[in-house]
Parts: sequence; C-alpha cells; structure tokens
Amino acid sequence: MLSDAHRVPQVLRPADAGRLPLGFSLLNYAAISVGEAVPVPEDRVVIGPRGVERLRSGHQWIYRSDVRGVDAEPGAVVRLFDERGRFHGRAFYSDRSQISIRLVTADNVAVDRAFLRQRLLAAAEFRKRTVTDSEAYRLVYGEADAIPSLVVDRYGDYLVMQNLCQSVERIKPMLVELLVELFSPRGIIERNDPKVRLLEGLEQRVSVLHGEVPEEVRAREGGIEYIYDLHHGQKTGGFLDQRENHQAAATYASGEILDCFSYHGGFALPAARKAARVEAVDLSAAAVAAARRNQSLNTIENVSFREANSFDVLKQYDEEDRRFDMIILDPPAFAKNRESIPAAQRGYKEINLRAFKILRPGGYLVTCSCSHHIAEALFLQIVAEAANDAHRTVVVVERRTQSRDHPILLTLPETHYLKCLILRVL
Repeated sequence: MLSDAHRVPQVLRPADAGRLPLGFSLLNYAAISVGEAVPVPEDRVVIGPRGVERLRSGHQWIYRSDVRGVDAEPGAVVRLFDERGRFHGRAFYSDRSQISIRLVTADNVAVDRAFLRQRLLAAAEFRKRTVTDSEAYRLVYGEADAIPSLVVDRYGDYLVMQNLCQSVERIKPMLVELLVELFSPRGIIERNDPKVRLLEGLEQRVSVLHGEVPEEVRAREGGIEYIYDLHHGQKTGGFLDQRENHQAAATYASGEILDCFSYHGGFALPAARKAARVEAVDLSAAAVAAARRNQSLNTIENVSFREANSFDVLKQYDEEDRRFDMIILDPPAFAKNRESIPAAQRGYKEINLRAFKILRPGGYLVTCSCSHHIAEALFLQIVAEAANDAHRTVVVVERRTQSRDHPILLTLPETHYLKCLILRVL
C-alpha cells in the first residue's frame, strides 16, 4: 500500500529536497528550461528493446519485464529512455503493477496542470460533438483521451471519478480542482472500488471529493429518465457504454420482446415505445427493483420486469415453443481472463442458440459481449455457429461497439471490449 506521502501531487525525494527552489515538485522538473541556473535531476525510467518496439507499434503500456532501470518514486511522472539514451516520452510509473509504464506523451513537455487542463478540455470538446440527447455519458476514458487510467463519468450535475493507477491517484487533488474549474459540478464522487487498484497497491474506496452527491441522481438518456446510484451502482452507476446501443436496438423493436440480463431497463424501456409487450428478466432482485422504479418514473406500462435466471428462461421458452419478435442478450462478462475463454464460449453459444430457436421469422436478435478476452471475430464465430445449430438463416444488420464517448484507441486493443450485433432472422 502506498504511504500518504505518495498520494499527494507534490512530493520530493529526500535526496532532492534541498536542491529545488521553493514551490517545485517532481511534476515541475520538466518545466525548467534548458540553460536555467538550477540543475535539477528528473525522474527517469530506462526501457529495453521490447518496450521500445511496443511504443513504436503504437501501444502505450510497457510491462515490468521490459524495464531496465528506474530512478523514480511510485506514481511519478517519468521521462522514458532506451538503453542507448534516446528519449521516448513522458509516462506514468508504477512500482507495483505488471504494467509499469503508461505513456502520457511522446513529446518532451511538462505533464503539469496546464497540460492536464488542455487534455480535459479536448475530451470535453469531443463529447460535445458525439453525445446527443443524454445527460449521462463518459467524459474521460483513460488512454483513449490521453490521460491514462483516469475515468470521469457525468450524470447530470454530478461527476464520478476513477483513478486506476498510482500516478493518477497521486495527482488526484489537482484533477479534482480542474474538474471543478472546468465543469462546475454540484458534486464529485470517487468510485475507486475496482479490484484493479489492488494491483497498483492502492486501497479501494468510495468517497465524495467535492460538494455533495446524493444517494440517487436522475439523468435522461434518449428521452428516458433513469435513477442512478453513484455510490453503489454497477461500474460508476450505470452502463454508459451501451447508451447508443439502447437507442439503436429500439429502432427495430416491435411486437413481443424478451430482454435477458435486463439490469435497470436500459434496453427494455426504450424498446417498449415501439413494442406491444416487453418481458425483462434479471437474476438480481436489486436490479429488478431499480428497473421497476425507472419504469414508474417514465409511466411505461407495457414492460414486465421479473427476477429470473436468463439461461433458465431461454431454455423454458424453447421447450414451450414460445416465440418473440425481438430478443435482447446483454450478459455480464463471461470471460474475466484468458483461462475462462472456453467456458465463456459455451455460455455465449448456449444463450444465442436458445434465442435463435424462439425468434419468429423476420425477428431481431440484439446480442452483446463485454468480455475483452472474447474478440469480435471470435464472437461472430460463436454466434454464427449458434445460428447454424438452430438451422436459422441470419443477416447482420449492424455491427456495433461501445458508445462513442468510450473511444477505441486503434493501437491499444484493450480499449475495445464491447461487441453488439443486431441480427435479423430470415
């Protein structure tokens, strides 16, 4: 676990403290111009050939095994050099994670308050262009917004923050200050409860960092108003990555719809506007209760939420020869790691096979996978095998991914995890 001293944005190593003018910190080292009278050492990391090749390929992570030397404290912003002394950028450094280096910029510029402010403004400007008809969306998505390991989600007047590496945790006070300055939220809460923080030697915690954050927050998405629990809800309060897919699926809705793994009704409630009846099932009693509250809030009467195992429901309806005009499958991640891929493949195939069997001709299947370890090509293969086994001819209507406020960095495949297919049975 990091000491409290390592969590504040301005920390000096004892050996350097007497060599810096008042007001300088490790984050200020790079701001000193060449030729100034103050000789200041900078935190640095030397990387090996494989690390250099990863950077050249466009990837932004370097693993501990490719680090050759370190002169830096945990969470420092460091300068990257190869073994021949060539500069490769500035990065966040972790002494605990297997991902030791996260590249911030390939340029030799200070990663200071002004730098971070500009990155936040750029992220916000992108959302102005891509987010429409929603008060809930992702404002900052880590590496894809050039601030590694930082997540910021907006729910109306409130922000939810996740700091997922040592460096972002260390500069958290500065980031909070900037978020308040730029976006004027009524409150900011940190949802720093993901287990990945443990790999960084950071504790899991949830706390309010600015203003007040109520137990429940209301925000609209595509004309539907939802209640979000920012303190305890899934992820940061809701599944914002599916936001655009909720609206896309509703485009094809009609007749009778079965929504499996329905959570808070993100797919069911928009689809109900065009459907005769929607049956939505989820294994979590809390999720069903929340979905019913969202239903009541929007006075939507043609949706029935109930607590049930989606696997069992699909099997039961197959045996009973029930038929639907649309089926929605949005399960939790079946593959948490590479070892679980075979079991995940079986799970995905089973639910898709059952769904194909009970779809009417001309019906639509909306099927999703949020497992990073199940690549899109593999997911397509699984769904195709399920269609063949069900003896159904299927057309791909749309191949979708996470909402545009969760941008995918082309050379960092880890930023692409959500797959969403909209299929039509002939």
